[in-house]
Amino acid sequence: MQFVCFLLCVSLLPDKRVKKVIKIMKSKKTKALLVLADGMVFEGWNFGARGETIGEVVFNTSMTGYQEIITDSSYKGQIVAMTYSQIGNYGINREDIESQAPRVEGFIAKEFFDYPSNWRSKKSLGKYLEDHARVGIHGIDTRALTRHLRDNGVQMGIVSATDLNPGSLLEKVRSHPGISALDLVHQVTTREPYQWKDTLWKLKSDMAPDTSSSKEKTENRLKVVVYDFGVKMNILRHLAETGFDVTVVPAQTPPEEVVDNADGIVLSNGPGDPRSAPYAVETVKKLLNKKPILGICLGHQILGLALGGKTYKLKFGHHGGNHPVMDLSTRKVEITSQNHNYCVDVESLNGQVELTHKNLYDGTEEGMRHRDLPILSFQHHPEAGPGPNDSGYIFRRFREMVEAWK
Repeated sequence: MQFVCFLLCVSLLPDKRVKKVIKIMKSKKTKALLVLADGMVFEGWNFGARGETIGEVVFNTSMTGYQEIITDSSYKGQIVAMTYSQIGNYGINREDIESQAPRVEGFIAKEFFDYPSNWRSKKSLGKYLEDHARVGIHGIDTRALTRHLRDNGVQMGIVSATDLNPGSLLEKVRSHPGISALDLVHQVTTREPYQWKDTLWKLKSDMAPDTSSSKEKTENRLKVVVYDFGVKMNILRHLAETGFDVTVVPAQTPPEEVVDNADGIVLSNGPGDPRSAPYAVETVKKLLNKKPILGICLGHQILGLALGGKTYKLKFGHHGGNHPVMDLSTRKVEITSQNHNYCVDVESLNGQVELTHKNLYDGTEEGMRHRDLPILSFQHHPEAGPGPNDSGYIFRRFREMVEAWK
């Protein structure tokens, strides 16, 4: 039935598109293997770059947004499997990226479409991955893979289109130290400070930011410094939209270089284990009680460590755009975007903070507010907006905190 529907759809395409689809279908496929550290093997076909890649294999439950996922620096060190079956059908465009290049180590799909149909598309997903040397595999049972990771936990894996010996690949992946041993923040942070001006996209002027907004006027604007641990562009857009003049600095910037030039500090999202970036924890310790602070995702975890708390690793992490979170102050439920393998143990902070948000899937901590200091911190991604605007108030709360402090 699926094949009949596919042929019907193809028949409705213009002649040139039909020829392109038939050409792709007839092109020689390259076999690829996915081998997990526990010995599980999946056989499929290569797309994107032809090569080999190692990373921590996680699954993402979003139905759309693969472009944002691929370019999210928080996925550095990881191979992402999409649970939604059809990937690539709307291609790649210039606007929906979260960094300047793909950050995932590899990409996994059930059905990969290399002939996108979207008026905004500039190239196919396969070509985009190939151009940036990212290896993909498709045609595997992603439902079985997801169940395996759910039951056994995330683990290192290897995808290869060049070495098809499962024993050889297993030896390679088991010899990898794991991403917790790597300082992934250092690999994705900006090398030089820069200013950010763009606000949120508006549905006009070819998706350009709306510079006519009253929020772009110079009066009443506040200065915020963003520590780039792997910051997503939409965090910066939200900050500018909320009325901040935004400066982004490298992760290892000394606090004394920014504290006099900022009304507030933002600790961004980023990849890996927060304990693998001890310099960031030490920096945040020196910023406490100096300026209002907003932590997001990895920034939230680093803040928890700086306050003397502990973090712990989730069995298979939270990765997707459909996670319900309750704001405990209003009892409202938000549909949130999430991408993390670690959580802050709020109880380890010994009453310094109050829990403000809770994940309704598993009860894990999603937000905290310090009882004495101007600190807000959140595990989920308020900028991603799958709700679509459920969590946007977080940036406004932060601005109100900065205004009250100033």
